[in-house]
Amino acid sequence: MTPFGAHIRALRRARGITQKDMAESLGVSAAYLSALEHGRRGVPTWPMVQKIVGYFNVIWDEAEEMQRLAAHSRPKVTIDTAGLSPDATRLANRLAGAIAYLDANEIAAISGVAEAAVGRAEAPRGNDGD
Repeated sequence: MTPFGAHIRALRRARGITQKDMAESLGVSAAYLSALEHGRRGVPTWPMVQKIVGYFNVIWDEAEEMQRLAAHSRPKVTIDTAGLSPDATRLANRLAGAIAYLDANEIAAISGVAEAAVGRAEAPRGNDGD
């Protein structure tokens, strides 16, 4: 299941909405909605994300969170390590081979380290001229 799929499923169930009813309202098949929820479909298109956001009539912060979750919901990920260090390639391959065997705590710990590193890499850099 993808983060986006889990989120829309939780919203749908919390509101007592069936997949069939939601699918009809969105103009898609129940099979498509089921595949989206279970991660058998890739990232939904921007217009589909907007339809789902509108369907649930969520507030701005929730809509942004849903868009972020959709962007991070590719069930089949490819990591291109060409041009990176051997250690980067080793890490990508090790994670690819082991991810199915990690428990929730291990995934959370690895995610925390990765998020912190990405945050540092994306942090604004000081201007040398200041």
